Amino acid sequence: MTGLGVVTSLGHNVPEFWANLLLGKSNVDRVSFFDVKDYSCQIGAEVRNWDPSQYMDPKEVRRNDRYTHFGFAAAKQAMADAKIDIVTEEDADRVGVIIGSGIGGMWTIENHHKALIERGPRKASPLMIPTLIGNICGGLVAIEFGARGPNFGVVSACSTSAHAIGESLRIIRSGEADVMICGGAEAPITPLSYAGFCSMKAMSTANENPQKASRPFDLNRDGFIMGEGAGIIVIESLEHALARGVRIYCEIAGYAATCDAFHITQPDPDVKGLSLAIRRSLGDAGLCPEQIGYINAHGTATPYNDKFETLAIKRIFGDYAKKVMVSSTKSMTGHLLGAAGGVEAVISVKALETGEIPPTINLETPDPECDLDYVPNVKRSAKINAVLTDNLGFGGHNASLVFKQLWSLELGEDSAGVRGGSITRRLA
Repeated sequence: MTGLGVVTSLGHNVPEFWANLLLGKSNVDRVSFFDVKDYSCQIGAEVRNWDPSQYMDPKEVRRNDRYTHFGFAAAKQAMADAKIDIVTEEDADRVGVIIGSGIGGMWTIENHHKALIERGPRKASPLMIPTLIGNICGGLVAIEFGARGPNFGVVSACSTSAHAIGESLRIIRSGEADVMICGGAEAPITPLSYAGFCSMKAMSTANENPQKASRPFDLNRDGFIMGEGAGIIVIESLEHALARGVRIYCEIAGYAATCDAFHITQPDPDVKGLSLAIRRSLGDAGLCPEQIGYINAHGTATPYNDKFETLAIKRIFGDYAKKVMVSSTKSMTGHLLGAAGGVEAVISVKALETGEIPPTINLETPDPECDLDYVPNVKRSAKINAVLTDNLGFGGHNASLVFKQLWSLELGEDSAGVRGGSITRRLA
């Protein structure tokens, strides 16, 4: 892991976002994009004061959906953080992109459908289709950097960007690429999206106190709060990163993907699929549960998710489940759907880098069925060597990722840069 980029309601870049997260801040407020008076949920975590032209030509801004603006900006941040300005012709075939979106261009769909109804089919834009599809952000990022390696979109609802990162890990392991730009982007705060989720009764109706509405693991939780934005990371093979002499945040050590095969929206009460994903990701990383210092949970604040996710952690971690720190940062960011895993990967890496564990805010009334250490309300400092993060999506999709501070690098340099060194394992 060599590059990080985010755009969220808490910050338009990693430093701002991370600072606000550790403060336990929430920018959830009444939705401003459309009239919500007839909606049961009237609040959301909007990205405000946002100017995509800082990252994208104004003409391209007009030609692309809001979700693409977010993903493109976060990808440019991550590439700058990784100190890759442009992919050279020599390297172009070895750099790939997997950026997913759970829904894609919802604003494009809604605006063009309105135009169709009001003005007829001849007014449909020739750019409508490429603008709304969920893979187009990855295509634009590849064009921007000249990356000709593996490139496709992932769609698995709220597991999307975790799967995008995991599949990128597999591509690098297979030798198909040296560098992957990966994660997810989402802009789902639209009238139609809200109507659908409100009809499902999946979203909180605590409209009178927006910043307190997202309450993961709390007894009085009543649903999730919609968020928007993007989380993109740059990962490289160890050899490639060492040859460039760049900072390495950590290792992406483990990944697993499973399905509940139970119900399209409700998690399996027996948590077989999620438990299997967590177990396999730990096995892929070569770690036992006791080596995980922090779990960034999916933690949507829905009644079923929080209870069943807690059960899965208990099933895999056993007695240690009560000792490992767990938090849901969706209490502050809202739920970014397909972008959630990308943003939470950035959070996991920053927790490893800084030793600061972000809290679960609004956890005021303990739920007897959610009885782990959720780092309630205030950040915590702790030395950790490995982090696990998991995501669950409609359709029964599960993804689990493990990040670890595994390598201690003692590097020798010559005049051309990094050329040698020893690698020492910090974990058994």
